[in-house]
Amino acid sequence: APAGLVLREYAESGGYPIYFLATPPARCELPAIYISAGIHGDEAAATEALIGWVEKNPRMMREFRTLIFPCLNPWGLVNNCRLDFRGRDLNRCFNSRRVPQIRAQLKILGNARFDLALTLHEDYDAQGMYIYEVPGKRPYWAEDLLKGALSHMSHDTRKSIEGRRARNGLVRRKITPDLMPDWPEAFVLHFSHAARTFTIETPSEFAIDARVAAHEAVLDAAIKKCLEDFRR
Repeated sequence: APAGLVLREYAESGGYPIYFLATPPARCELPAIYISAGIHGDEAAATEALIGWVEKNPRMMREFRTLIFPCLNPWGLVNNCRLDFRGRDLNRCFNSRRVPQIRAQLKILGNARFDLALTLHEDYDAQGMYIYEVPGKRPYWAEDLLKGALSHMSHDTRKSIEGRRARNGLVRRKITPDLMPDWPEAFVLHFSHAARTFTIETPSEFAIDARVAAHEAVLDAAIKKCLEDFRR
């Protein structure tokens, strides 16, 4: 409530309700942001950071039109499982209408457009924080977002991350609809909804306080840059 957001239940999964938070639609003159977390249940710091950041920054939230999905896989979070209760990787279901909660999420998205979209994740193999940036609107922001988290966590120094070329914790590459047969959330955001799309990854084997702080620092940097960009 202090952030001016309305909480709504829109689906259930494995007996758990799933919620989104949104700015009332009347505030159409503001920049628009989309943030989600917890689609993989064993990536707990993402959900913790998202909820914590919003609670700490209610005044900042009032500067935006906001759509937030704080925990897309509550059953997985409770059971410390990447998959949902039916054994599905929900982050490979966004070009399918067979999963009711994804279908409901896409209905909420509708034809909405966002200045910024962030999906928060963690990676078991990560050796530090890294970011996927889908090339969109210029100038690119990922380098600045990574700098914002350096006081909490170093960058992943690997030169290849999940088979993709990486540099100083950044993976930036163009995507096409046929690149993967099963789409992650970032694909539908990039193709249909967002001017800028980022996937933020922290190492799930590091201390959770550091992971939460790193996610919050990137959220802070990204949202402030979005507001500055809008005001130019």
